[in-house]
Amino acid sequence: MADPSSYRPKPGEIPDTPGVYRFRDDHRRVIYVGKAKSLRQRLANYFQDLASLHPRTRTMVTTAASVEWTVVSTEVEALQLEYSWIKEYDPRFNVKYRDDKSYPYLAVTMNEEFPRVQVMRGHKRKGVRYFGPYGHAWAIRDTVDLLLRVFPVRTCSAGVFKNATRTGRPCLLGYIGKCSAPCVDRVSADEHRDLAEEFCDFMAGRTGTYIRRLEKQMTDAAEEMEYERAARLRDDIGALKKAMEKSAVVLADATDADLIAVAEDELEAAVQIFHVRGGRVRGQRGWVTDKVEEITTGALVEHALQQLYGEEKGDSVPKEVLVPALPEPVEPVQEWLAERRGSGVSLRIPQRGDKKALMETVQRNALQALALHKTKRASDLTTRSRALEEIAEALDLDSAPLRIECYDISHLQGDDVVASMVVFEDGLQRKSEYRRFQIKGFAGQDDVRSMHEVISRRFKRYLAEKEKTGEWVDDASQTDLKDASGNDIPAVSGADPQGSADNGLKNDDGRPKKFAYPPQLVVVDGGQPQVAAAKRALDELGIDDIAVCGLAKRLEEVWLPDDEDPVVMPRTSEGLYLLQRVRDEAHRFAITYQRTKRSQRFRSSPLDDVPGLGDTRKQALLKHFGSLKKLRSATIDQICEVPGIGRKTAETIAVALAQAAPAAPAVNTATGEIMDEEEPGTTGSGGDPVTAGAPDERRGQET
Repeated sequence: MADPSSYRPKPGEIPDTPGVYRFRDDHRRVIYVGKAKSLRQRLANYFQDLASLHPRTRTMVTTAASVEWTVVSTEVEALQLEYSWIKEYDPRFNVKYRDDKSYPYLAVTMNEEFPRVQVMRGHKRKGVRYFGPYGHAWAIRDTVDLLLRVFPVRTCSAGVFKNATRTGRPCLLGYIGKCSAPCVDRVSADEHRDLAEEFCDFMAGRTGTYIRRLEKQMTDAAEEMEYERAARLRDDIGALKKAMEKSAVVLADATDADLIAVAEDELEAAVQIFHVRGGRVRGQRGWVTDKVEEITTGALVEHALQQLYGEEKGDSVPKEVLVPALPEPVEPVQEWLAERRGSGVSLRIPQRGDKKALMETVQRNALQALALHKTKRASDLTTRSRALEEIAEALDLDSAPLRIECYDISHLQGDDVVASMVVFEDGLQRKSEYRRFQIKGFAGQDDVRSMHEVISRRFKRYLAEKEKTGEWVDDASQTDLKDASGNDIPAVSGADPQGSADNGLKNDDGRPKKFAYPPQLVVVDGGQPQVAAAKRALDELGIDDIAVCGLAKRLEEVWLPDDEDPVVMPRTSEGLYLLQRVRDEAHRFAITYQRTKRSQRFRSSPLDDVPGLGDTRKQALLKHFGSLKKLRSATIDQICEVPGIGRKTAETIAVALAQAAPAAPAVNTATGEIMDEEEPGTTGSGGDPVTAGAPDERRGQET
């Protein structure tokens, strides 16, 4: 590992001008390429105190052994040179998008004497017109098959074309009218090129001209009583319209635009691009990348633009490019795009209307692409095994942690404090074993105390189950359980000595619930304080064979108990990726439960405790009296006046309202305003029936 000070340029050596810089390692390999408006200011950022650098940047500067730069005149030249060097050197620390598949294009080889229509993949060739990309090659072939009725362009290979020329006999498409057969001189080279030009114009979106021309020819043929020719033209029009229907109009005014969306997390990013030509989606593609460097969404967009248009010219760069975030600064990128196109290009964020709605669709595709990529990566057995081995090595465990439990705390400004427990076995989710907790040991916001309480409760259940099944001690009752300090471990609330299904430890079939299975690794969402709280809870229970670590989200650092410095796992580590997935799943599960709990509290009412009183009659009561306060002060006879409410039900309602405490004032959560209880439909009640009556742990269910 190199010390950045060993190769830091001397003061005054770095020019204060635009340029591009390269970091090289001790083998002279380029490991990072960057551009800057001011080389002096940008490079100075890399030679700060290592502790103040982002972990990914710190890894890069300590891997490097030298830095060099090239001065350019403008930021646009810097952008162009940066792209060229990234393509040339393929530096390991730069963002490199990779296609999640090899996308096929519809290509017309205008560089040949007799242009050919075909499916092409890979690098684009000079002199070839490309349309797409398409999701599947069969979609291209279906479109071409329809269009060959109107534009009978050659589709055969060079070998077939030469053989037909030699024998004087065209292929089958020539006989059935789907090829103009230039191989046997049915049309000249110029006439065939004109057909290919018309085919390209139609594919580029200029469809109205050909439809109107064919419709006029069909009308003229019908007036001249050439009905067979009119029928053929009618079928040609139908084929063109059917080909057009394959891509619905999404933007008005025949707009040409590319829409780019980005979905990202701390480690990876997915980019999706929709190519809109003539107001129709003509193609779609996507990339996925590892975020090796610290990077913003705007910078991800800039790299995507470089990859997308770095080798394009002319109409391949549309007039409008819509993005989720603008590069900083945006002017050089716009100027670079304009140079590629040969005219002005609008680079902006859509704010309203059809373009914003279509951008939301592209964003959903990006999110799905990122989720699919993660699913594929997580489902690979070899990758999961390597991830578990890397975790064991980084945390100095005796064996791979085949069962990992992760805990997270969630609340809203100290209210409705809950916790989640998610379980991963062999690197895969075990959703049937997820658990949810309500924090009941204290009120208010304290993530450290909450973590201590949750870990204590979960592993008290584990110890109690071991005792019940005889795996721990032989002669102790449940109240005889001791922790490491010799104190009694309280019995589980509601536990039945006979092991009934009500005690929360066994299922109806008598099998122990999953609290009985200990993990090899406990992961908490947080840093040193949360890790210390979890470790303290295990020590108090006398458990010393379960490893504990924490994952701090800001820098993705792994914290261990009693260690002053975190474990920084390699950026490309599958182990870090697995820990991140476990942590993010715990966070998702916790916040889902917290939101559900909060919404239940807002909707709760004393009327909920009245047996047989459904939503319809509750609404009728509130509509009749106007508020819960007026209903509470009403007599039984007055309640009986509500349609559908008999005297017995009215008496039950009166008793339920009398037993409930006065309602707390309702608060508008959007404005913080205290609402008048007289407002119709206010159903807030005293107490918190959800908190008071809900079990402390529940089996996790997806919502």
